[in-house]
Amino acid sequence: MSWRNLSLTRAAATFFSLPPRQALGHCSSRTGGCLIPNRESSGSRYNVPPSAEFVARVSGISTMAKLPYRETADGLDAAFVGVPIDTGTSNRPGARFGPRQIRAESALLRAYNSGTRAAPFESLMVADIGDVNVNMYDLKDTCKRITEAYRKILATGCIPLTMGGDHTIAYPILQAVAEKHGPVGLVHVDAHADTSDVVLGERISHGTPFRRCVEEGLLDCRRVVQIGLRGSGYSADSYEWSRAQGFRVVQVEECWFKSLSPLMSEVRTQMGVGPVYLSFDIDALDPGFAPGTGTPEIAGLTPIQGVEIIRGCRGLNLVGCDLVEVSPPYDTTGNTALTGANLLFEINTVREAAKRPMPDRFEEEW
Repeated sequence: MSWRNLSLTRAAATFFSLPPRQALGHCSSRTGGCLIPNRESSGSRYNVPPSAEFVARVSGISTMAKLPYRETADGLDAAFVGVPIDTGTSNRPGARFGPRQIRAESALLRAYNSGTRAAPFESLMVADIGDVNVNMYDLKDTCKRITEAYRKILATGCIPLTMGGDHTIAYPILQAVAEKHGPVGLVHVDAHADTSDVVLGERISHGTPFRRCVEEGLLDCRRVVQIGLRGSGYSADSYEWSRAQGFRVVQVEECWFKSLSPLMSEVRTQMGVGPVYLSFDIDALDPGFAPGTGTPEIAGLTPIQGVEIIRGCRGLNLVGCDLVEVSPPYDTTGNTALTGANLLFEINTVREAAKRPMPDRFEEEW
C-alpha cells in the first residue's frame, strides 16, 4: 500500500499543511513524501527539539536533544557544552565519553515536561555548542582551557549546562563562574564530598575540586549543601572538613525512604537570592540505577529523588550546572547516560519553570 493511501492523524495532517517556514522544526523539504531533517529552529524564534512524530530519532548528527549546533554561545540563554575528560579519575575511566553518549541518548527527549507542564524551549534560546578542546595528556592545561572557554560563554550572558567528564571540571568552571558572579552558593549532589587535599601527590583531581574552590574563595560557604554523601571513608567522619567550612552535609541515610521535597524547601531558604551553581555527580544515584560511573557506592539516591532535588531548585538564581561522571563503558544499556540526559533536561526546565506558575496539583511541591 502506498503511503499516500494511509489516513493521517490530525497532528500529521496539520504538519503537512504547514507552509515551509513553519515546518522547519521538523523538516527542510518534502520530495515524494520523504522528510529531510533540519537542524535549525522551528517557526518559533526559539530552537525546539524536532518531534519524533516527524523526524526519526536515529537520524542526523547527535547534538543534545537534537537541538541546533552553534559555534559560540552568542545570542543564547543557555547552552549545552561537553567537557570530555577523565584524566582526573581515581578508579574506573571512561567519563571522557560521557558527553558523546549523553547526546546520543538525549534523542529520546521531547520539548515539554509532562510532569510540571514547563516548556523550556518556548521561552529560552538553547543550543548545543559542542565540546571544550581539552588536552588529554595534561590535566592542569585542560583546567586552564576549561576556565578560558567558560569565560567566553559567561561573557555572552549565557548559562552553561555542562556534560562531563569527571568531576575535576567543576573547579575550573567555578573559577570562571566566580570571576563573573563572585562567590556562589553550591548545590552539590554526590556520593563523595570531593574535598580531599592531596591525592597521590596531586592537588587537582576529581576528588579535590571543592577543596580548591574554598581555598580560592569561589564559594559562599554558608550557602553550600552536599546531598547523598555515603560510602566507606579514610576516617570515622569523612565530612568533618566540609562541616568546618560551614557546608550543610546531608548524608544518604537522611534521604532513605522519603521524599526530598521538604529538604529542598530548606535548601532554597539556605541559598537565598544569590547566584547558585548546581553540580550533580551521577554516582549520587544508586548503581542499581546508574552503574555507568567511575566510583560507584551502594545504597544511593533514586532517580526520583534526583528529580526532586533538581525540581526543588526552582526559584534559585542558577548561574550554571554540571552533570558529571557518566562512564558509558560500564553501562552497555545506555541507561546511565539516558538518566543524565533527562536530569539535564530537568535542570533546563527548572530555569524556565521559575518564570511561570505551575498547575494547582503541583502547588505543594513547586
